[in-house]
Parts: sequence; structure tokens; C-alpha cells
Amino acid sequence: MDQKQADEIRQQVREDYAQVAEASNSGDCCGAESSCCGVSDDAAINTLVSTRLGYSEDDLDKVPGGADMGLGCGNPRAIAGIRRGETVLDLGSGGGFDCFLAAAETGEEGRVIGVDMTPTMISKARANAVRGKYRQVEFRLGEIEHLPVADNTVDVIISNCVINLSPDKRQVFSETFRVLKPGGRLAISDVVASAELPEDMKNDPALYSGCMAGASLIGDLQAILEDCGFEQIAIAPKDESKEFIRDWAPGRGVEDYVLSATIEAVKPGGGCCC
Repeated sequence: MDQKQADEIRQQVREDYAQVAEASNSGDCCGAESSCCGVSDDAAINTLVSTRLGYSEDDLDKVPGGADMGLGCGNPRAIAGIRRGETVLDLGSGGGFDCFLAAAETGEEGRVIGVDMTPTMISKARANAVRGKYRQVEFRLGEIEHLPVADNTVDVIISNCVINLSPDKRQVFSETFRVLKPGGRLAISDVVASAELPEDMKNDPALYSGCMAGASLIGDLQAILEDCGFEQIAIAPKDESKEFIRDWAPGRGVEDYVLSATIEAVKPGGGCCC
């Protein structure tokens, strides 16, 4: 993929998720087929979606209204093992849902940073943080390929169905390696490909923004993580996720090619990234 194509994909994703944030703010549904526009003014629907992804109703009750938009493909916090006082970075933080849950685990002595490339999402998340009085949470505008975070400062990186949206995943994981402290860890929920997608699916903008067309093969992700210096890599696909992925693009058969997975890895005590 050349730079022009990558920039076009990134801009399309930014515009689509700006619509998601605006629809959520207004209590409307933006009407697109894919899950990225699955917001609703019905809190019961968003609760159903999120509990299906692995969150508890207690999780949903802890965050400000509007932080949970029913997005994602899992619950990365469930595998993160966040400890009090740690610094947590959320890639593609959206309305701040996972950041606020992480803040409950870091405590006020910890720190949570959310990064999102969509200004409307950042504004929404910051407003939610003020409403919820989260003093240890901040949101920064930026691309996950170029993180606005200093080297060796983060204990754990979480992300929920966002890295598959990037046209340059190697650069994303290179950046995650850079900002993690030695011994820091990845705890990611994302969509991966179990088989090569047909060209018509790969080139469908709606499927790309819907977290499906950009999914990488599991073996390719493993190789990227290894090349970037990560150790203790574990990519665990979830066959049961095909059920809700089928709902993201009914009748397209995408669930035959992609599924949700947890992605874990650790930055070793020394060395450098690719």
C-alpha cells in the first residue's frame, strides 16, 4: 500500500468515526451497516452490545453516560492485569469508556492516557472525564502510528478494535514498543483474519471502517510483534465472536474470514524496536 492509499484510508476512518461521535452526542443512529455506527439512543441496546463483548453491567454503571457507545470487539481490560499506580495508554480511546474503567484500577496515584485521531471523539471523552471527575485521565489528539507519548513511560497498553483500522500496523506496534517501559505489556482486543480476505472485501470502505477489511492474518501479526522486539506473544482467536461479527455485515460472509482475538505481548528488559 502506498502513502496516498494509506492517507485516504486514515481520512475515511476519521470521518466515519466523527459521525459516530456526533450521532452518539445527538442520540441518533448514523445508519451505516457496520458496527462502527452501531450507536443508539437506547441505553439498553448499548448495554446488550457491551455485555456481549465481555463487560459486566457493573462496568457500565461505573462510567459517565455516553462513554460507552457499544463499540469494540472484546474487553482488553480483562486481560491487562492493571495495578494501582500504573500508567495505562489506550489506543483509539473513543468516548473514554475503557480509560475510565482502567482509572478505577490505577487509582488516583496512577495515570491513564487516551489517544484518538478524531477531534470529535477527543472532545466527547474530555467532557465525560470532567463530568466523571477523573483527574488522573487525560485525552490526547494523535494517530496511533505516531503516538504523542514519551519513550519508556507506559506500563500497559490497551486497545479495543482499533489497530485493525490502521493501514500501517508495523508502525503502530513499533510505536507501542517505544513508549512502553521495559517489562511493559500489551493487552489488546482486536479483529484478526483467519484466512485471506477476498479483494472485494479488502477494498470495501464500509468494511474497513467497520473493523473488518483491515484485519491482518494471525501469522503476520505474530511476525510483526516478533520483529518489533516483543516477547511472550499470545494471540488467542475467539470462535464465538463470529456470531456478533456476522451481525456487523449481514449477508456478506465476513465471519468466514475474520474473528475477534486477544493479543498479548511483553517488552523485554532491554533491546530496541525494529
